[in-house]
Amino acid sequence: MALDEARASSTHGGGCTCGDCPHGAREGHRRAVAAFLAKRDELAAGNGLPAGVAQSPSASRQWVSDELTESARTVAERGRAAGDVWLHHVWRGTLFVVWGAVVALLVGASLTAIGPGWTTARTAALVAAVITAALLTVAARFHRARGGLLAPLIGEDNRLSTSRAVAAAWVLLAVFAVLVLALQLAGASDPDHRDALIEGLDLVRSAGVVAVLALVCAVAVVVRRVVTVRVLGQRLQKLRADRPRAADLLTDDSGRGSFTDVQYVLVSAVAVLFAGVRLARRPEQLPDLPWGLALLVAVSAATYFAGKYAEGGRPVVLSVVRAREAGDLDAPIRTGDDIEIRGAGFVPPGAGSPDRLARLVVRIGTVHVHVPLIPVAGGFANPTDTALTVPVPVEVEPGTVDVQVVTAAGVETNRCSIDVTD
Repeated sequence: MALDEARASSTHGGGCTCGDCPHGAREGHRRAVAAFLAKRDELAAGNGLPAGVAQSPSASRQWVSDELTESARTVAERGRAAGDVWLHHVWRGTLFVVWGAVVALLVGASLTAIGPGWTTARTAALVAAVITAALLTVAARFHRARGGLLAPLIGEDNRLSTSRAVAAAWVLLAVFAVLVLALQLAGASDPDHRDALIEGLDLVRSAGVVAVLALVCAVAVVVRRVVTVRVLGQRLQKLRADRPRAADLLTDDSGRGSFTDVQYVLVSAVAVLFAGVRLARRPEQLPDLPWGLALLVAVSAATYFAGKYAEGGRPVVLSVVRAREAGDLDAPIRTGDDIEIRGAGFVPPGAGSPDRLARLVVRIGTVHVHVPLIPVAGGFANPTDTALTVPVPVEVEPGTVDVQVVTAAGVETNRCSIDVTD
């Protein structure tokens, strides 16, 4: 048995690329990324071009773009495979966190009981923690293919949702608090003690917690609806991530820090911590969250919602001009010339990867032109979020034609007319 385990560890560790384990998936993705970066830098330096296309700038540019696109697709496939395998295996890690919290609660209760002694409230808290952890374990096993306990927190774009995570924290606190009261009530023999525990559920005392719970749950539901409507209305561009990351709670889709998300998480975390301390100090009643703190959470939630409603926007073409290299004469646009499309929003958040850059398409009249990838050291000179350079193919008929950009998210820009001469 030990020999078999050693062989399995040797097979699925180090340089394993079999794809059926997290080590192999990560290693395969890492190697694909390394191969792509090496090819991009080599082509950016002008090396590796076949002799048949090296003499023609347009042919060499197209060949380079096709090679990078093919390599980028391999990277994307390996990345998606690694993300799926990671989700399938991370569910056990979520259970370690849950049961680790139970052990931490046991240690804390034991230490604080040294002076005052063990109480019924401490027993109720431990039993409530075990029950909650057991329920979460069942839920995690049921959703083990989707990340276990992370499954309800993952949005349709395969990123961790800030609004869902905040709502889940308040729901867990409320469930735990009610369980603590219920278990104390079940073990109480004194009628006066039972009446005091029932009064602990009085709405007057727990109105702040109930109001905040209702607010954050409503924000989680409404934000999902708002994002869906804006995506379907092409007012917001959304692209699926390879896998969820903890940083998604504090950043936007492009990985940059988001003020609205950060302030919502911080304020909610402080409020949840305060409510947890109040529950520990008065386990005979629901946490009585002060209205000042509840109002602070409400303002934070409103800021978060306003930020979600205001983000995004449709991509727009502002102008189209003939691309001119040094030494060229000024002239009208002809077939075979390069045109530069200037605007904004061509590369939506999360679309900076090469495979998604290669999905950009420019519609010139009735001809669809894929935007070529032009590599430079450390990145790409084309396309960018504000400018695209594409050739005008010979299939375009002379005359007035419309130019329109289709982004990687499938959103179409406005039309801009240009004149193509013979």
